[in-house]
Amino acid sequence: MFTVLIINIKIFSIMTLLETIKNDYQTFPDHQTYSVYAANVYFKDPMTEFRGVKRYQEMIQFMSTWFKNIDLELHNIYQTDNIIHTQWTLHWTTPLPWKPPISIPGRSELTFNDQNLIISHIDYWNCSRWDVLKQHFVPNHP
Repeated sequence: MFTVLIINIKIFSIMTLLETIKNDYQTFPDHQTYSVYAANVYFKDPMTEFRGVKRYQEMIQFMSTWFKNIDLELHNIYQTDNIIHTQWTLHWTTPLPWKPPISIPGRSELTFNDQNLIISHIDYWNCSRWDVLKQHFVPNHP
């Protein structure tokens, strides 16, 4: 009986973590739930790599300070073992005089521990850093 209770609590906690991540994507970069990250979380994307939830908060704050109209569009979210997978497109407007709109399609792998805290957050872009830089200077017409 206790085993079933523990398993049910674990499933509930994971479902809560998934819902929290979904909500954070919807409000990104505002009102993020940093409490779901371990203090020494590992973060990596094509531009940076570091450890620590404080540094992660600083990165999000930098984005919200410098970029305009930020939207993190969540396409899919699912879990395998102790990894939450997300597929997304990050949009923003760069504050240059011509206000280029930027879009980065990508995915994330968020690994969580036994306490359901995210210990690793790795972002992968479906484009190169050069492709992102070009969007600032070459209009992307469909």
